[in-house]
Amino acid sequence: MIIFIVIAIMLTLGIIYTVGLVIPKKEMIITSDILIDKPKEAVWNYIKLLRNQEKYNTWILQDPNIKMEYRGTDGTVGFIAAWQSNTRMGDGEQEILQITDGESYEAELRFRNHENKTHIKTSVEQLADKTKVSTIMSAVPSFPMNLMVPMMKKMLQKDMDKNSVNLKRILER
Repeated sequence: MIIFIVIAIMLTLGIIYTVGLVIPKKEMIITSDILIDKPKEAVWNYIKLLRNQEKYNTWILQDPNIKMEYRGTDGTVGFIAAWQSNTRMGDGEQEILQITDGESYEAELRFRNHENKTHIKTSVEQLADKTKVSTIMSAVPSFPMNLMVPMMKKMLQKDMDKNSVNLKRILER
């Protein structure tokens, strides 16, 4: 009886593994937008500094013992914010790759616990008397992460929306 259970478990795991390998690796894109009742310049000057994420980023706020390290000049291409965390976020770093001054910045997230790289673009747009902040996260999860895309997408969307709400709360004080 035990041999039958072990064989059934091994067959199930083999099927899951095979499915994970043959599922196409598709780009996962998540977008979060929020309107902030502040001028575009004030919003831009705050969000372009990655150090400010310590005040509104859900993942950073989840770990009171997170260790942050910064390299370079914040708000410029090449700046890196690195972290060590015991939460689900793990260890990694974020590097600013491109800046269109007053408009947007693009960054890459690199996590030490897996090979996937995540691309982030955050932009600001003046809409009448408010500023729209848009954050787009995109990644192509590799196996076995590609098996969990629907669940990951829902969880990450919730966290990104919370980041936006936290940012709005801070900037509208």
